[in-house]
Amino acid sequence: MELKLYSTYTQQKEVFRPINPGKVGLYVCGITAYDFSHIGHGRAAVPFDVLYRFLMYLGYEVTYVRNFTDVDNKIIRRANESRENPLELSNRFCDEYLVDMGALQCLLPTHQPRVSNHMDHIINMIQKIIENGCGYAVEGGDVFFSVDKSPNYGKLSGQLLEHTQAGKRVAVDSRKRNPADFALWKAVKPDEPSWESPWGRGRPGWHIEFDIHGGGSDLIFPHHENELAQTCAACEHGGVNYWLHNGHLTINNEKMAKSKDNFKPIREITERYHPLALRHFLISVHYRSPLSFSASKLDSSSELLYYTLQDLDDALLPYREAMSEDGGKAEPTSEAKDMIIKLKNDLNTAHIFTGEYDRALKFINSSVGKLENMQEKERMSLLVSLVEIERGARKVLEVLGLLTTLSYAEILKEMKQKTLTRAGLSEQDLSQLVQERIMARKNKEFEKSDVIRAELAAKGIALMDVVGKETVWRPCLPSQATNSSD
Repeated sequence: MELKLYSTYTQQKEVFRPINPGKVGLYVCGITAYDFSHIGHGRAAVPFDVLYRFLMYLGYEVTYVRNFTDVDNKIIRRANESRENPLELSNRFCDEYLVDMGALQCLLPTHQPRVSNHMDHIINMIQKIIENGCGYAVEGGDVFFSVDKSPNYGKLSGQLLEHTQAGKRVAVDSRKRNPADFALWKAVKPDEPSWESPWGRGRPGWHIEFDIHGGGSDLIFPHHENELAQTCAACEHGGVNYWLHNGHLTINNEKMAKSKDNFKPIREITERYHPLALRHFLISVHYRSPLSFSASKLDSSSELLYYTLQDLDDALLPYREAMSEDGGKAEPTSEAKDMIIKLKNDLNTAHIFTGEYDRALKFINSSVGKLENMQEKERMSLLVSLVEIERGARKVLEVLGLLTTLSYAEILKEMKQKTLTRAGLSEQDLSQLVQERIMARKNKEFEKSDVIRAELAAKGIALMDVVGKETVWRPCLPSQATNSSD
């Protein structure tokens, strides 16, 4: 199956054909850096990181560009509030964003341009737009883009010029030739960063050829519509072949956003949940669909990922050495191939952990119990099958970004520690409760034993009594989990 991507511009899935065979240019709009990043930013970053990984898995040479907006009204306003230099503030939060993205296992893009470092490029682009008759300078030093000169303006977002309703929310600048015209360059104002230009000191009002341009669906209009118009106006052969947009992250049926004060910082979540669990949650639905945040969904992602990794680790641990004897020549299984087909169908990550993947894990678990009673030849044949499935599963996890440089066992240990944090318990606290339960069972105080077990289950901790061994525990869905967004 060929890779198909849904393009917002054509409103349909299209077979992916790069401009240059074997090479892909991927541009994704990054953050406006004036505060710590919330999980809504993760909702945009993680799916495009999966796309980046998948394109490389398919053998493409990918140039991945993700920008930072470090000059903006919001940044200036926040800097004035904190009495900080705007560029110093934005640089600090650009760096903090990279820390959060690293925790979510997002690979570093090839390039991460910042607006402040590309003023010459921006000014040259504006000059070309004016030379091509698509932009105009006005008294006061501002420069506007003339939407009347862009015959396809509105096609990306599906909004006609007469429907943009300019002036409904803010007063229309009388210097504009059309109320829908947008600023390419803004004249300097007091206490704002500014740069020299042919029109006087000022700053950009808002970037050339890429195969794919991505971002959140809230950017379709006017941001991406304006980008498309100005790029086509400045570059004869400019433009983008595929426009991809991810769905919003919502909380209580509203888009998560700083402006609504309903956001959850990434760091607040990863204090209580493993970053891989958060990443799994962010790709648990199709990237174009809205995703509703709740603690119970994070619990589900955490549990599913934990048991997936445990199945791949515990079940095969005694056979690692034997499995390595095939010399790494195992071919991808049909299950692994079917999972890749899901990703080729417009990057559909929603059902990766059901269907083929679930059957593969069940095959591993059911097969391990048969190994000890098999003859050597049969045993080695089954081990080869197991190593093929394990490697296929690992490859999918790598493409999804759900592995780190740590071993399965080390990740599982980290996930258990996060479970204790959510439960409000230390390892010593849990050990003491386990011992109390063991003593209660020895004294035939079964009601007390059941109460301890139930209370821990409500906190997301499942106790298991292993025959001939001590009691062990594993994370589980809290028995009283709700759909709360807290």
